[in-house]
Amino acid sequence: MALPSRPKLRAGARPPNVVLILADDLGFGDVGAYGSTLLTPNIDRMATEGMLFRQICTPASVCSPSRAGLLTGRYGARVGVPDVLFPDSQEGLAENEMTMASGLKSAGYRTMCIGKWHLGCKPAMMPTNRGFDEFYGLPYSNDMSPLPLMRNLSIVEATADNNLLTQRYTERAVDWIKTATEQPFFLYLAHNVPHLPFGVSPDFRSKSKLGGYADAVAELDWSVGQVLGQIRDGGLEENTLVMFTSDNGPWYLGSAGKLRGRKGDTWEGGMRAPFIAWMPGRIPAGTVSDAVGSLLDVFPTVAGLTGAPRPDLRLDGVDLWPAFTGEQATIERDVLLYFDHWNIQCARLGPWKLHMSRTNVPAWTEEPSEGRINLPLPRPELYNLERDPSESYECGREYPEVVADIQARVVALLPGFPTAVQNAWRDTANAQTSWTPAGASPASPRP
Repeated sequence: MALPSRPKLRAGARPPNVVLILADDLGFGDVGAYGSTLLTPNIDRMATEGMLFRQICTPASVCSPSRAGLLTGRYGARVGVPDVLFPDSQEGLAENEMTMASGLKSAGYRTMCIGKWHLGCKPAMMPTNRGFDEFYGLPYSNDMSPLPLMRNLSIVEATADNNLLTQRYTERAVDWIKTATEQPFFLYLAHNVPHLPFGVSPDFRSKSKLGGYADAVAELDWSVGQVLGQIRDGGLEENTLVMFTSDNGPWYLGSAGKLRGRKGDTWEGGMRAPFIAWMPGRIPAGTVSDAVGSLLDVFPTVAGLTGAPRPDLRLDGVDLWPAFTGEQATIERDVLLYFDHWNIQCARLGPWKLHMSRTNVPAWTEEPSEGRINLPLPRPELYNLERDPSESYECGREYPEVVADIQARVVALLPGFPTAVQNAWRDTANAQTSWTPAGASPASPRP
């Protein structure tokens, strides 16, 4: 597959700045531009002035592997982050992985990480050792303990004030943008909201009249407005790509819109994210894209736009820039995989999504005693997401050739994945449980 042509910069022009704003557990249906009743005027304006994507999924339905995929362009299962990390985790993003920040830094960019990291909290795994010049934020999720607020590798508050984090992150981001020089910059602003426990400053408490979740979204929207406002005030808007998205679907509260499932699921509600791209003069205003994409695509898209290097390792993402500009309505790609830990549960190809296995959660039972396990479906389930976004109407029997094609593509990709992924695939395919009807077909062909 030929790479898309890279956008040409004017002679002597400075490479474009890049700002990536990431919400935590914000649902596909939690933004006004996506049909929400929540008031998000600044994010909505961003969509009006840029491009809204309706078919972008996350690399995983939980925090750490999703963020790993976003920053590396590679599935969390490839880069040492298959699942959520904790304060005592010894693991983290593999040291041989190139991040978007390290690629941009080597291309001459100033780089800043503000907010939630959650890719390993040993010093070697922290942002300042993964391509960022500076870091200000939390080493992991705001529901974990201890919860230090950090500047680079130093603790500035032993216990961060969760209610003030959005405000502090925003102030730091705006001040950092004000220092822009002729050197291009990359700002990664990873908010903690609206992840539980909701952090809301006094200015936004009870403002929504809909409770803490909606208050947190209102303050998140304010933050987006402050960042975009500073970019405009600095005259940087025509040379700055800003992207807004979420790491996965909503948790206990929030809305996935008409999508099925939530955080932790490989149904679309757990994996589909709002995604808006803004760059006046380069990205057409008020446009909507149905190009099938992933947060895995952000790194290769940014690398293509800026001329920053890509890693020698295989990227799972593709360059979406032709979709950003409206040059192409669709982008050629192989299947997108939906992971739960080491398990490939689903695969998407164009409008089609094939479910091959599913965990026993949230339908929890006392048996099996080991708790969360991966179960093969009696038969693979096929859904047409263009006609059936809620995944309500299984149609595999009507399209056996589509099922076979997607299964074959998944099997062809397996040899490139770590042994743990291949073993998990075999274990699932061979599994027989009390939930599997006698004579049912395995989830998929064995590699």
